[in-house]
Amino acid sequence: ALILSLPLLSILSMLWLWRDTVDSDRIAALAQGTFWLTLPTLPFFLVLPALLRHGVAFWGVIAASCLLTMALYLLTIWLLPKLGVSL
Repeated sequence: ALILSLPLLSILSMLWLWRDTVDSDRIAALAQGTFWLTLPTLPFFLVLPALLRHGVAFWGVIAASCLLTMALYLLTIWLLPKLGVSL
């Protein structure tokens, strides 16, 4: 489980970027952007089980969770530059 929890796609992206550019600043920017854009996805994993446990139909739960995540992405992309964070 510990190995499966590693952000393998992000690590592979960083390795590929390093191989192609050897630019540590770009890798740092990728890591920071990944962090900030991971945060809006976390409520998905709290809302989904809560709605399922309250008897909401599966497809409705998936739709609601995805819509919430999209809204949080938009909010994050709008809010971060106002807080001085560049992606």
